[in-house]
Amino acid sequence: MADKPVRDDKATAVAELTESFRASTATVLTEYRGLTVAQLKTLRRSLGRETTYAVAKNTLAKACRDGRGASAGSTICSPVLTALAFVSGDPVEAAKGIRDFAKAHPLLVIKGGVFEGRAISADEVRRLADLESREVLLAKLAGAMKGSLSKAASLFQAPLSKAARTVQALADKQSSGSAAEESGSGGRVGPCSTQLFS
Repeated sequence: MADKPVRDDKATAVAELTESFRASTATVLTEYRGLTVAQLKTLRRSLGRETTYAVAKNTLAKACRDGRGASAGSTICSPVLTALAFVSGDPVEAAKGIRDFAKAHPLLVIKGGVFEGRAISADEVRRLADLESREVLLAKLAGAMKGSLSKAASLFQAPLSKAARTVQALADKQSSGSAAEESGSGGRVGPCSTQLFS
């Protein structure tokens, strides 16, 4: 009778892990042997609200992998796997947090992960961490678009302003030409008119 509650607990744990895998945008798999409870708390806090760092027994992780499907790959079956970071937000930020913590605490070892439905290696997790965050990329894109739009606006404005200057120059020339004709006569009677009165 004691086995049944244990099996139910395992089934519940596997179901929870499987749901965490499915709901996550990415998962980073780590080994944390030798880290203190205080260090693990620091790691969890540094990952923020959008990442859950959970310790899982290897057998549960294997069963969870079977529930998720082969897309998670054999990385999850690693015999040294002891903790998973389930990312619901920006995977780049979470990967950066784990990478930076692992640099400061060598006992935390990145073993691999799952990103966009496929297994990734520890090196791929590090490369993911080297990318710029979504916010930085969006800011760069907005800056590039703003610059491009400004250039386009100035290119469209240049012919219009050039045409406006040309029209203004013609108008000035025409008005100065007609003004010169009026002021050039000065109220004198031309030679033709003098012949009429002679």
